[in-house]
Amino acid sequence: MWALKGKRPTSNGRHKFESVFVYGFAHPRSGRSRFLILPRASAACMGQALDDFAGWADPDGRKVLVVILDGSGRHTAKGLRVPPSVVLHRQPPCTPELQPAEHLWPLVREGLANRVFDGLPGLTETLTKRCQWLADQRAVVVGAVGFHWAVAA
Repeated sequence: MWALKGKRPTSNGRHKFESVFVYGFAHPRSGRSRFLILPRASAACMGQALDDFAGWADPDGRKVLVVILDGSGRHTAKGLRVPPSVVLHRQPPCTPELQPAEHLWPLVREGLANRVFDGLPGLTETLTKRCQWLADQRAVVVGAVGFHWAVAA
C-alpha cells in the first residue's frame, strides 16, 4: 500500500483466521494410532484428548498408559487434567526429533498439501479423512514413529 512519507496508510481490510488442531497418539511397535480434531490448542483440549486416548487404548482401565510429550505449554499447564491410567513422560527440552508423535505431522499434512479450502468445514472434512486413512495404515505409522528405542521398550 502506498502512502505519503510520514503518513500511516489506512486499510479497510481485517485479517481473520479460523483453525483446528489435531491431537495424535501412536503406538510405536504396532502402529495403532488415534487422532482427535479439536477447535483449540489448550490444556482443556489436551485433557479431553488424553481422556479420549485412554478410553480408546484401554477401555477397561487396567493398563498404565505412558504418553511421551514435549515441553509444550498445553502439555505442562497446571490445569491439565490427566486420566488416572495415563502417565506423562516429558522429553528433555529442545529434542523434538525424539518425540515419536512429531513424526506423524508430516504424514497428516501430506494429505492437505497444495490444496485450497473454501472454509474450515472443508478443511476439517479432508483432515478427518486423512487421519482415518492413517489410522488404517499401521505400517506407514510404524515407519514414521517406530524408533528402535521405542519399539524395544
